[in-house]
Amino acid sequence: MIIGIVAISTNYAIGKDGKLPWHHSADLRFFKETTTGNAVVMGSNTWRSIGKPLPNRLNIVLSRSRTLELPADVRKLSDVNEVVALSKDLDSDIYIIGGAKIFEAFADLIDKWIVTVVPDEVDDADTFIPENFLDRFEVEETKDLGDGLNVKILHRK
Repeated sequence: MIIGIVAISTNYAIGKDGKLPWHHSADLRFFKETTTGNAVVMGSNTWRSIGKPLPNRLNIVLSRSRTLELPADVRKLSDVNEVVALSKDLDSDIYIIGGAKIFEAFADLIDKWIVTVVPDEVDDADTFIPENFLDRFEVEETKDLGDGLNVKILHRK
């Protein structure tokens, strides 16, 4: 299954200066627990912001750059179709973890969204997710992570 996972502010911000515009341990712990043992797909900017492979996951960077250098245990794929083809050979889910362009590229392929709503408005953010990104999805479950963080798990209608 292809799953989008994202944390958003109340004004749909997802990034600032190439990083998350907040730090909530509960959200990071939830992300780790949810994605461990699966594949994670990210763009090159998200890769640079993380700076190293996420442990116990198949790390995939989606990029057409010929100059992007990655560690041997990180796979580079050049387009969405390659990710879809790979997904058929995996015994795990594929989590789309960002950034905004990668979420957009997979918008029609994501079967499920896991969205952490952060109770902040980030006025100086520079990366946002479209407000209508969940229009074709319905809430299946919600979780309270504490600190005002709420997770919505949604499936495509």
